Parts: sequence; C-alpha cells; structure tokens
Amino acid sequence: MQTKLYRWLTPLFLVSVLFLASCTASSTSNETATGSGSSTGVAVPTSVSASSSLPADLSSQFKSLPHLEGEATVEMTVKGTPIVIKVDGASAPITAGNFVDLVNRGVYDGLAFHRVVREPQPFVAQGGDPQSKDPSFPVDRLGTGSFVEPKTGLPRYVPLEIEPNGASQPIYSKTLEEAQVTQPPKLRHTTGAVAMARSNPPDSASAQFYIALADLNFLDGNYAVFGYVTSGMEAVQQIQQGDRITSAKVTAGLENLRASS
Repeated sequence: MQTKLYRWLTPLFLVSVLFLASCTASSTSNETATGSGSSTGVAVPTSVSASSSLPADLSSQFKSLPHLEGEATVEMTVKGTPIVIKVDGASAPITAGNFVDLVNRGVYDGLAFHRVVREPQPFVAQGGDPQSKDPSFPVDRLGTGSFVEPKTGLPRYVPLEIEPNGASQPIYSKTLEEAQVTQPPKLRHTTGAVAMARSNPPDSASAQFYIALADLNFLDGNYAVFGYVTSGMEAVQQIQQGDRITSAKVTAGLENLRASS
C-alpha cells in the first residue's frame, strides 16, 4: 500500500516542482530581462503573410507572435558538448517559433539551467530564465523571468498550444482535460522531449524551457512539447544545476520562421 501511495504522490510532487520553477513569471515583469543578442548579428525572419497557417480564430495578440512553418534544428552547447534539438513547427507552430526566434536572437547564450531534478526519480533539466545571464542574480529568484520585447519593453508570453493526436490543428489556451479531449497529444513527454515551462495560467510561457530526463506521460496534455533532443542526450543527462548554455544556434530551418511585420 505504501509503495502504491508513493508512486501516486511522486508525479504530483514533480509537477509541483515544475510549477514552482516559474510560478511568478506572469506577475514579476519588473524582474524580467532581455536577451543580449536581440540587437546585433541576428538573421531577420520572414514577415507573417495573409496565408499564415495559424487558425483563423486565434487571438490577434497571438497571431502577431513568431511562428514556425515546418521544422528547424537547434544546436545548443553545454559544457563543450553539442545538444541537437529537432523543433516541430508543424504540430506546435507558435511554441516552436517562439523558441527558434529566441535562439536566433541569442537570448539563450550564457543562460543557466537553474533547476535540475533527478530525485526521487529523473524529471527535468530546466533553464532559459533571462535573469540567469547575470551571475550575481539571486539563485532563489531564478525561474521568475520572461523574455522582454526590445521594441515594447513588455514581456512576451505564448499561449498553451497542444495538438491532440489525429487533430488537424492545436488546441490553444487550455489543457486537453480542460478542452475535454481524451486523445493524447501528438508530441508526448518521452525522454528528450523539449517543452515550455509555465506558471498556472495557461498562456504564461515565455522563454523558460525544460528537457525531459525520463518518460513523463503524466505531463502530457498539460504542458507544450515542441521538439526533441536527437543527439547529445547523454550530455543532457549530465547537466547539473548552474551549468550554462555556452551557445545556441539555428543550424537548419531558419527560413521556416515567420515573424510579425
């Protein structure tokens, strides 16, 4: 009985850790920071056209976000080892586009993995808080930062975006349970899945992401997976809290990125 109870409580504990890692992101815009690569040496993505693949009924505030039409490949270097991520814009166009855009801007260069959870069982390596670029920033406040748009000075948030298996487009701003969808998501939390961290509001993801260190099916339908590690998972499994992303670059598919005009 105790073993069954432990197995039931463990996923709840792990989800609470993930939630707490970004629980104040939507209420601490004064604590957010912009990426250092937002103004120089950045390839300019194509502007959104009238033939955008985004749903017609999607909120206008989200239609203006970068989105990815197709796939892209990102190479992230941690402790001298390249980690290759295949980003899926076909199933998660806004989430994938946001990530690729931030990589292209240089936002993730020098940022830390501020939370790595392996006990009581392998869970996630989470990073991408722009505040972590400053080594003097208090460690206990990491997980509260968002990417700030240089043009507006406001945090960029992306909607929760999950495409059910067999569907023609994602569901936005709701978990699959809230949308009363029983089908599992097309992009699942298998080992090496890359997804956006968020606080309790569904549309509160910004720059923070996590990599699944194990199969985490209990997260399916609640958090937006947008890609998978295809090479370098051994390095991911060795990431420690405080390790930094030396560099992140888009190595293929940048031409598939669409940005607001």
